[in-house]
Amino acid sequence: MIVDGGMKSGPMRLLAAAVILVFLCRTVSAQPLTAQTADPAIGRCIAQKPMPDVKSAFRWTSWGVDLSNSRFQPRAQAGLASGDVPKLKLKWAFGLPDTSHAWSQPTVAGGRVFVGSQGGRVYSLDARTGCTHWSFVASGATRTAVVIGPRPGRAGSYLAYFTTIPGWLYALDAETGAQVWKVRVEDHISTRLTGSPVLYQDVIYVPSASFEEGMATAKSYECCSFHGSLSAFHAATGVRIWKSDMIDAPAVPLKTAPSGQRLLGPSGGSIWSAPVIDPARKAIYVTTGNGFSGPPQRNTDAIVALDLDTGHVRWSRQVGEDIFVPGCGKPGNTNFSCPDENGPDADFGSAPILAHLHGGKDLILAGQKSGLVWAVDPDRQGAVAWRYRAAEKSAGIFGAIVWGQAADGKNVYVPVSNIQDPPHAGGLHAIALATGKQVWLAPPANPICAPGPGCNKAQAAAPSVIDGVVFAGSADGALRAYSTATGKVIWSADTNGEFPTVNGVKAHGGSMIGPGAAIAGGMVYVNSGYGSHEGRGGNLLLAFGVK
Repeated sequence: MIVDGGMKSGPMRLLAAAVILVFLCRTVSAQPLTAQTADPAIGRCIAQKPMPDVKSAFRWTSWGVDLSNSRFQPRAQAGLASGDVPKLKLKWAFGLPDTSHAWSQPTVAGGRVFVGSQGGRVYSLDARTGCTHWSFVASGATRTAVVIGPRPGRAGSYLAYFTTIPGWLYALDAETGAQVWKVRVEDHISTRLTGSPVLYQDVIYVPSASFEEGMATAKSYECCSFHGSLSAFHAATGVRIWKSDMIDAPAVPLKTAPSGQRLLGPSGGSIWSAPVIDPARKAIYVTTGNGFSGPPQRNTDAIVALDLDTGHVRWSRQVGEDIFVPGCGKPGNTNFSCPDENGPDADFGSAPILAHLHGGKDLILAGQKSGLVWAVDPDRQGAVAWRYRAAEKSAGIFGAIVWGQAADGKNVYVPVSNIQDPPHAGGLHAIALATGKQVWLAPPANPICAPGPGCNKAQAAAPSVIDGVVFAGSADGALRAYSTATGKVIWSADTNGEFPTVNGVKAHGGSMIGPGAAIAGGMVYVNSGYGSHEGRGGNLLLAFGVK
């Protein structure tokens, strides 16, 4: 699965983008940002009040808001009723300096908004005004949600956890921004940490992914040896408890070219998204990516259940088998790393959901790049309960369902991307959890952006849902709110163009592709400007409210 770079065609362009991305992610240093991009005196909070107890304040503290990754915010925490949504107005905007891609989903805790950036800086902002409490420069770009949780052994104290793309996991003091610890998750040259960590009972679980399939296009690169993994760390210290590779066979030489270049395998099985915690079954669920080189492995392109305490794989439901290297299969391609059968690159990029149905039945939901939504039974080794065809996968490598879904107890809401196939891009499906049948389909709206590259109807961003309303962003730069009863759009916001910001940074919005909205305390927080996946870049964080 290719998750970055906005490449259009050609293996050399893929390689160039891969090398540049790896270089950039590994060379962001812990140095102050320049005065030209961010003046630290502008937008600072004048009154530095102590951070209130997170448990007593409105909160959205992780990618999926709860352990089930539902992305459903109850009324008491949302602070919004469906009747309030049409009254939402922009309250403040924040510019992310040294940034061209707005990647990191905001989270909310203790009256603050936490967000990372491509520029390597992580922020703690006042939730009502957007003023800056603190900022921290990490060792690389971050695209995960900043997870907030209690600091073990210190009552009333909280930590902020996040990863950087090159492979580091951080824990900061959530009130002050001081670093508490930092550990290496993966050290492979192709590492790309994109899936948000999850926290449960003083353990932080971290998925790992890789861009090695893109690097395989270089004749000088000996491909492929990366294995996707899930690791568990002590939340208090960062000490690793266990690590579970999705491919348990070592990468060994498969063949050698006359030039001496070797092809290694098996490889792949990246975990691109946030895991799901299942306390009742003491399990954790992940979705995995394709293989990069053979032989085929059972935990690629799969929904995988692992033991929470040991990381042991309990079961794996593979829904296809997929070894993929970009550019292979095209006429004249001589890439030594090409598999005998390439693709179809129809793996999982979006985070799974543990849905709780009436009567005590549970299902694990997962959207696949192929356009299929799967519901599997955690009590029957992942047996398929139903599947739903939301779209046909386009000819492009970015897929039909990419970053996520949301569920409210009745339905699961699934947006369609197909950003490389504009005539078939977009649309939001409501699917009944119990039956897998369509409840409604909201067709894609006409794009509101200026015609040009990256301006189309694709809906790849993860949606977020409250009682009666589901919020979903689009590649055209619109954040739209749909009635969960009918699919009718009841409110929308245009995030394109430049916005005045509370921190004085010149900022503009663009495509809304990866992260979704965080909703808490009567406010809706969302990034705009996801420049990958052929989208239009930007560096904007927006806050909408009623009062």
